Amino acid sequence: MSSDVTFGAIAGFRLVTAQPQLLLTFYQAIGLIAGEITPIPAAEMAVLGLEGSGWRRSMTLGKSRLDLDTFDLPGRPYPDRTNASDLVFQHLALVTDDASAAWRRARNAGATPITRGEPVRLPLSSGGVVAVKFRDPEGHPLELLEFPAGSNPSWQGRGMMGIDHSAISIADLAASRRFYQTHGLTEGKPTFNRGAAQVKLDGLDGVEVDVLPLNPPDKPPHLELLGYRQPVGRPHHPLAANDVAATRIVWSANRDALVRDPDGHLLQLTRRDRSPSDIASP
Repeated sequence: MSSDVTFGAIAGFRLVTAQPQLLLTFYQAIGLIAGEITPIPAAEMAVLGLEGSGWRRSMTLGKSRLDLDTFDLPGRPYPDRTNASDLVFQHLALVTDDASAAWRRARNAGATPITRGEPVRLPLSSGGVVAVKFRDPEGHPLELLEFPAGSNPSWQGRGMMGIDHSAISIADLAASRRFYQTHGLTEGKPTFNRGAAQVKLDGLDGVEVDVLPLNPPDKPPHLELLGYRQPVGRPHHPLAANDVAATRIVWSANRDALVRDPDGHLLQLTRRDRSPSDIASP
């Protein structure tokens, strides 16, 4: 992809669903507010490389936007038996002031745990947050984050507050860093996470993972790269935009396009003079 394409702020996130009512009910149960259902414009379907038609249910959490997209020509379901190190993995991190209470609501609404047991407090070297990872009823990974009181000025409030970041598992940290920095993101403070708390959080034995935050000009939300040294992430088949695992970050940019990063994660670019839901042909 040409380096003259710059990524601005993250305008929102899009999940693909084959069971929109099921997911709507789940996300409302954990605190998101549902908006209207609108058709996906034909020009955007062309950008996505899809035939037929699609529908979008907009949802909000604080100032964050999450869309549920469904298509009349469905793609593949979320692949079975994947874990947090696999390269298809991409989670959305939702901020709350009480991770334990939010996890109980999610579990009661049909979430499937990734984390072993209850939410985990990570050591200060890994941010000192309380966190828990799980999947929604269709398999999309999510994380709940509870920051230590007063530690993050972006998140001050009560209840479910918004989406802090999307984290993606990657094969080559240097290559992914180079890709995103070329397109305008700046590097945050990296951490190397390992030990009992990380093992519990990821539900994987022997975890060693490099975590690199990458920041757009305006945040939150931001992007995080997860480079698993152990276990090594498994590759996946190329995702079509209508596959359930094809989560898209929507970026404000200088053109409309659908692009893939080095590991195949989908990035939807929306021209800055348009809203995320008003995409015309490039």
